Amino acid sequence: MINKPHSVQFTSSRIEDLMFRTTFDPVAMAGDVIINLSLIKEEDLESILDVYALAIRSGLSVSPFLKIIKAGESIGDFRISEGDVGIATVCSITIDGVLLKGGVMINPKLGGVVQIKNGHPVRFTDVVTYVSTTIDPLEVLMSQDVTSVSQMLRTGSGKILANLREAPLVARDDIDHILSDLLDAGISGIMEVGEPNSRVLDVPVERDHLGVVVIGGTNPMAMAKEQGFEVRTNAMSTLIDIDEMKHVDDFV
Repeated sequence: MINKPHSVQFTSSRIEDLMFRTTFDPVAMAGDVIINLSLIKEEDLESILDVYALAIRSGLSVSPFLKIIKAGESIGDFRISEGDVGIATVCSITIDGVLLKGGVMINPKLGGVVQIKNGHPVRFTDVVTYVSTTIDPLEVLMSQDVTSVSQMLRTGSGKILANLREAPLVARDDIDHILSDLLDAGISGIMEVGEPNSRVLDVPVERDHLGVVVIGGTNPMAMAKEQGFEVRTNAMSTLIDIDEMKHVDDFV
């Protein structure tokens, strides 16, 4: 018998599926959010939580909410192996899901590395579009050791992970309103909202659209890897109820 081959799913298709399944309501502070899952060694948990806390408190993440998954427990389709611990953090695509639910035709376009100089974003230096890969772009770039998140925190200059989405310029007021609600709910990470029909961080956007750049939810993982920890990242892993997560201050 010939086994049926697995179909290839590009990241853009997976993002669309997760966006439609996002139910998070920032006003009610309830519903499902998309999460990134980090798999680490159990003995590294305390040290890595310190790294994550520093990144989160420095604004280099989407949300301060985490979930710890112990060995033998499952989250989505992932079961945590003996000797490992999972850390779930909020994925930036959650923002796109909330915008979509709010009536904004948002189009996640690419993930990349943004150069920061003296605390200000300058430009994307490396990008991977969602339609061109079956692996999350930020996972790809993180594996290439092209970030310098730790250096950026020390000096104000370095390279961090971020992603870009496009939206119709007529939706600008709706975008501002929804992003404000998300900020009140602790979901942030907006790096830049571009002007209509203008390049954003040196990346062009479509006519009659504007670009929105969000800090990558995987920056804490990148920072931990830079410091020598083994971190296996599964970006956009699954969705979980926000009520299952706790504030980073409850852990560190």
